[in-house]
Amino acid sequence: MNYNDDALVQTSAILQEDILDEQQLDQLWSAALGEIEIQVSRPNFVTWFKNSHFVNKKGNTAYVGLPNNFAKEWIENKYSKVVLGALRTLEQSIMKVEFSVAGAKGAPAKMTRTAPRPEERQASFPEFKIDPETGLNPRYSFNSFVVGKSNELAYAAASAIVEEIGKKYNPLFLYGGVGLGKTHLVQAMGNEITARYGGKVRVKYTPAEKFTNDVIWAIKNKRMETIKEKYRLIDVLILDDIQFIAGKHATEEEFFHTFNALHESNKQIIISSDRPPKFMPDLAERLRSRFEGGMIVDISYPDYELRYAVLKTKAQERGLNLTEEVFGQLANKIQRTLRELEGILNKIQFHQRVKHLEITPAVIDEILAEILQEPTRSINPNVVIRAVADSFEISVVDLIGSSRKRELVGPRQIAMFLLRDMLDLSYPNIGDRIGKRDHTTALYAFEKIAEEINRNQVLNQKILTIRELISKE
Repeated sequence: MNYNDDALVQTSAILQEDILDEQQLDQLWSAALGEIEIQVSRPNFVTWFKNSHFVNKKGNTAYVGLPNNFAKEWIENKYSKVVLGALRTLEQSIMKVEFSVAGAKGAPAKMTRTAPRPEERQASFPEFKIDPETGLNPRYSFNSFVVGKSNELAYAAASAIVEEIGKKYNPLFLYGGVGLGKTHLVQAMGNEITARYGGKVRVKYTPAEKFTNDVIWAIKNKRMETIKEKYRLIDVLILDDIQFIAGKHATEEEFFHTFNALHESNKQIIISSDRPPKFMPDLAERLRSRFEGGMIVDISYPDYELRYAVLKTKAQERGLNLTEEVFGQLANKIQRTLRELEGILNKIQFHQRVKHLEITPAVIDEILAEILQEPTRSINPNVVIRAVADSFEISVVDLIGSSRKRELVGPRQIAMFLLRDMLDLSYPNIGDRIGKRDHTTALYAFEKIAEEINRNQVLNQKILTIRELISKE
């Protein structure tokens, strides 16, 4: 995240006051936005938080201003917990967040403030510096994309397309879990093409949600020609998170015709998704067949080496001074997404620059304990067991049964590992849930899987995939 470092430096002193001036309010909100950006999708972050600002902090309540009632209601309903969590990450005394329309009568602020102008916000937050014509964010580049085993094929395909637009791998379909770098890579392709070819090659990046909204607007206003002009008179179309159009028939219909028009003219199409086409049952078959006619590449979960490299690269970007031991500790403990790694670094940056703490392994343990205690403990253990069974395409009855077939023992041990790792259940409790087994069986399963995931990338990725399924329940 590239939010204002100065905000972090001054946040600690700011938080002790109840009466804050405008500059202090902006510094505090700048730091909070860095945390929020980690937890929501980039399109949603830009859409809903672009013109937000911190109105005031009074006692244990934070007051956030939004540009209109629609944004206020949406953030209240969808993101109030995210906003509160981000602010509490910076200051534990904040217990409540209230939202108001900027400048509204009765807003609980010591001053009346209007929403910051978009150009002012863009000067402060690089995430908002989006080119209105291409939809691209200049922060994403090939140079800042760290390549490892889990994404090297995707990077190679992206590089080849930049060299020969529309001639190789058309369409290119990238898929992978949340926070693995898909958006970074597809936007980096767009920025590289724009830099290399200038106005000779017209690039358009759009999230699938925005494409859907454009179609809805065009239908409502009887302006479908506008959509055709916008998306068919370009040379490179980048559609991010295409899984969101599955089942939306009017959007699928329009994208089908857009796809055909571009493909027949040898224009480049780049698509990203959180899953491959065959696992999108609501997607129209004719779209699925076209996607499968190009190149499909997955970006898998990062291995230890890539996690380590990403941490070093991002820490260097932030000017963080961390030891090799700390990098290794973090790379070992955070095994899921690259976005999580960035969130950890945000937290470390706060501790190092605001609290002036030396970042030792002991401090890292405290930070990780605070971050990893997330609400996974509220997950029902049965959800974990069912997710493991579904992932291996076996029944829950077989998973917890007495059979010692090899195809059942492995999933059973993984279920025991996840019940301990995610929910911190006691070993007797785990053994009881998995077929009334002895606690020593659960202990052995946990230790066996915990050791093996550090050297078995396939097993590690399988477990991370199951975690993701559980988190969506």
